[in-house]
Amino acid sequence: MSDHITRIHAPEGVVEAPGYSNVVSGTGRMVFVAGQIARDESGNLVGPGDFAAQAEQVFTNIGRCLTAAGASFDDVVKVTYFLTDIRNIPLLRDALWSRIKPENRWASSAVQVSALFEPGFLLEVEAMALVSE
Repeated sequence: MSDHITRIHAPEGVVEAPGYSNVVSGTGRMVFVAGQIARDESGNLVGPGDFAAQAEQVFTNIGRCLTAAGASFDDVVKVTYFLTDIRNIPLLRDALWSRIKPENRWASSAVQVSALFEPGFLLEVEAMALVSE
């Protein structure tokens, strides 16, 4: 667990939510990862019609972006998920839990959208991380 980040899963009077922290704070250098979609390094859509495959690629891309900035999934403090079908949250969590420890849950928001910027994409995820200085 990153010692420069404090995660409060359930502050007094707020119900604990499964899968994320209600509050995350800390000190350090901010890293912002733009919304990532299921494109491979050649720009091709990965997993047409397959949410699980797209989620895996999205988190792979986020991991690469974090690494490029000197960060890791342990440093993530907030993510926003944009899904074309909110019923895919369990598949999203499957891809997520293989990458983070349960105690390192970040603050998050999930939004169902009617479409993403290009047909075929089922998920976009943006992330913010806080890296120790």
